[in-house]
Amino acid sequence: MTNSDENRWRQRLQNFEKATSRLVEACKAEDYTDLERAGLVKTFEFSFELAWKTLKDLLFFEGYDERSPREVLRRAFQTGYLTESETEVALDALDKRNLLSHTYDEGVSKEAVSLIKEKYEPMLRSLLARMVDKRDSV
Repeated sequence: MTNSDENRWRQRLQNFEKATSRLVEACKAEDYTDLERAGLVKTFEFSFELAWKTLKDLLFFEGYDERSPREVLRRAFQTGYLTESETEVALDALDKRNLLSHTYDEGVSKEAVSLIKEKYEPMLRSLLARMVDKRDSV
């Protein structure tokens, strides 16, 4: 692949790092107001979107041409960027993206916070660490 392909995934990785850093900070809170819960969910959505798109760009740089988020996540497992359990968590997050956006429903909102803090944020941190290792080794 070309230098522009490498630069693209590296640039996207910087954005993913920033978004994930914000998510990690947001997950440190014990309690949330309705507005803070909505903010946490939005921060997760940005981070997750950047995660799969960064993976897509990295995989393209490596010679793969996956298009959909589901294909990208499965290829990320095959190439070792995600473990099997992280892939299951990522696919679950992908499936629940629409549910998570219903932050006006308090029950759904609280469930979203729990999922983000307990499952999704740790998976994103782990993925980010692997991609940073990849960047630093290339």
